[in-house]
This record gives sequence, C-alpha cells and structure tokens, in this order.
Amino acid sequence: MRILITGATGFVGSHLRQYFLAQTDWDIVGTCYPESPPAPLNAQREALHYLDLRDAEATHALLAQVPPDYVIHLAAQSHVPTSYQDPWGTLENNIRGQLNLLEGFKTLNIAPRTLVIGSGEEYGRAGADELPLTEDHPLRPENPYSVSKVAQDVMGYQYFISFGLPIIRIRPFNHVGPGQSARFVLPAFASQVAGIEAGKQEPVMRVGNLTPARDFTDVRDVARAYHLVSMRGKPGEVYNIASGTPRTIRSLVDQLIALATVPIRVEIDPERYRPADVPVFYGSAVKLLQDTGWEPEIPFEQTIQDVLDEWRQITIGG
Repeated sequence: MRILITGATGFVGSHLRQYFLAQTDWDIVGTCYPESPPAPLNAQREALHYLDLRDAEATHALLAQVPPDYVIHLAAQSHVPTSYQDPWGTLENNIRGQLNLLEGFKTLNIAPRTLVIGSGEEYGRAGADELPLTEDHPLRPENPYSVSKVAQDVMGYQYFISFGLPIIRIRPFNHVGPGQSARFVLPAFASQVAGIEAGKQEPVMRVGNLTPARDFTDVRDVARAYHLVSMRGKPGEVYNIASGTPRTIRSLVDQLIALATVPIRVEIDPERYRPADVPVFYGSAVKLLQDTGWEPEIPFEQTIQDVLDEWRQITIGG
C-alpha cells in the first residue's frame, strides 16, 4: 500500500510518518512546502517531494507519478492569529490546495481513500447545553482559519456525493505534543519556562487570555486515529477527534509552573488576546469510538511533561 501525506514535514505530518513507518508496512509519499524536503526517515519506504498544492499542474503530475491508495491531506495554513493577519492567504492556501488535489483524482481517474482534515474550530461557540460538540452541531466559524476549514470540509463531502470519491472528513480538536511550533499555546508557554530555567529571560511568563477552556489531545494519539479512520472510517462521514475533556488555558500554565525548577510570575499581555475567543470548547469522539475503536491513550500530564522536556533540550542546545 502507498499513502500520500500532504504537509508531511509539519507538526502532525512528522508524527504520522513515524507512526506509519513503525506500525505498518506501507510506503509513504510526503509533500512539503515551502522548504525543500529533508532526508527521509527511511530511504527504502519513504519519498518526500517539494510541492505547492496551489499549483494544479505540479499536483496532478505528482499524483500521476505515484498514485496513492490512501491520502491524508494535512497541508494547510493552520495558525489562527496568522489567518487574521492574512485572511486571503489562508483561504487561498487551504481551499485551492485541496481543490487541486481532488481535481487531480478526477483527472487521473483514481479513487484513494482520503482524509480531509478540517478542525473543531469549524463549530465556533456553543451554549453549555450543546456541549460536548458532536458531528451534527451547526458550523459557526469565527475566524478566517475556521472559515477555510469549513470550505475544505464541505468540499470533501461534495466530491464524495458528486463523484463517488471515498472521502472521509475529520474535525480534530486542539492537538499538542513534541515538535509543535512555539506559535501555539502549550509550546509557547513551555518555551518560556525553559528559557527562564536556563536564565535566558526574566522569571516572568507572559500570557494572553487564560479563561478559555479547550479540548487537547496528544498528537501521537491523533496520528493513531488517522490510521484507524483511514482503514475503518465510512466514506462520506465526518468524525471528531477529541478527548471530551475541557481544560482551561490557566490549567496549562499552572501545570507548567508546578513542573518548573525556579519560581515564575505570570503576567497578562493584552497583545496576546485574539479578536474573538470561544469561552468553552470541547468535543465528543463517541462516533469515532463506535466506528474505529479509537480512544485517547496518552495522559495529558505526560504530554505537558514531554513538551516541556523538549523545550528544555532546545533551550540548552540553543
């Protein structure tokens, strides 16, 4: 079997490659952009290609060269603050890239089982009586990133219903773990703790709004979910990937400070606030459990420890 992973060198893509190399005998084709491909993790089973998915001709050429049996379409601009700064760049990147991929399937008359990766952000805010969010909840996107993900989601369904392509849509809630950019909340805090411990910054952690509650799942559990959905998910369906547990941003800060080796003071920075922030946000993965048997396995305390330890190593090395 051959699987195509777009965005294969990003945060989730890197974990997915490690997972598939360790847990399957599948060959991996990965795309990366904007950097050139790094060395493969396994030269016998993995090939990485530079590809801008906005380029339809190049996208179709790669599909013709290495037609896949499975596709996990991760490539996207996924940073919410960046989507506010460059809304059209986010919309164009996320929508056009997927359109070119699906049109490539049509043009080449191939039908790989494909995961279209959306986001729990598609749901927007909900009342307490609507939580946890299930797959039939209305979509109420509140930022340009989530608008782009709604478009990818419904596009995936349209290509399933119109052309019979075996597309499965995924709405993962927040996922975290080693290897994530410091632009995101947990590594942003962990990098500050590591810098303070190393004496590279004053003992003050600067944070934004600490009151929102989010649903966090370890990226290594997410990788396992993608494999299970690829194998057992039903084409045309949509699945949440979620822990089902809301955790406030303040609780992340508190756990990191408890793990720190030096005293740290917390300071609110209004510049870190978002224009719109959903107060409480968590999902149900009951449908995913029923159809694939997936449940999260990695304790969140372990995730926090692993992320902090990684940033300690990065800080020492830097």
